Amino acid sequence: MIRLLAMLLGLAVLAGCTETNPEADPLADLGAYRLGYNVVVADKAKKGPISREATPEEWEGVLKSAVARRFGQYNGNQLYHFGISVEGFMLAPPGVPIVFTPKSALIINVTVWDDAANAKLNPEVKQFTIFETTTGDSALVGSGNKRTREEQMQGLAKNAVAAIEDWMVEMKAEKGWFEPRAGAATSAVIPRDELAPAPALVAE
Repeated sequence: MIRLLAMLLGLAVLAGCTETNPEADPLADLGAYRLGYNVVVADKAKKGPISREATPEEWEGVLKSAVARRFGQYNGNQLYHFGISVEGFMLAPPGVPIVFTPKSALIINVTVWDDAANAKLNPEVKQFTIFETTTGDSALVGSGNKRTREEQMQGLAKNAVAAIEDWMVEMKAEKGWFEPRAGAATSAVIPRDELAPAPALVAE
């Protein structure tokens, strides 16, 4: 835990990336992919030493919504499930412009499940370290001075989805993920109701 918190502190001071809007980007080539269960847990997330507050329920909600908005657009006929766990986060508080302008960061673990095979595509979790977007103003004076806590979380969630999608494209090219195969096609519909039961897809 100490190592994770130290990493978050370093990221909060140094991190930054260009502004993106992954939800508006053209869909990538993910073959027969269609979103199945969208499971996010954040009950064990560690808050960095310099951070605004955020509850597990808030992280779960914002990430599930971002995943659904992006990956729900894919219309393949093979189901794949997400198991995502929030490991740690830093939501930059107001700082002193130029002298101390902390940035927000998020660490998540991701597992993709193949519904037809009832197996993980990645036996070991894939960990992502996500940085918030920066603009001219937020880069100079710090996002804590320019953005609300909710805006920071939304930005991190969007960037997380973009990073996951890029990784999935790489895995399709390298390992043949999401290619159509005999017996894997389905007409099943996964309920989007938040109360619908979902399997335990998040690795410990």
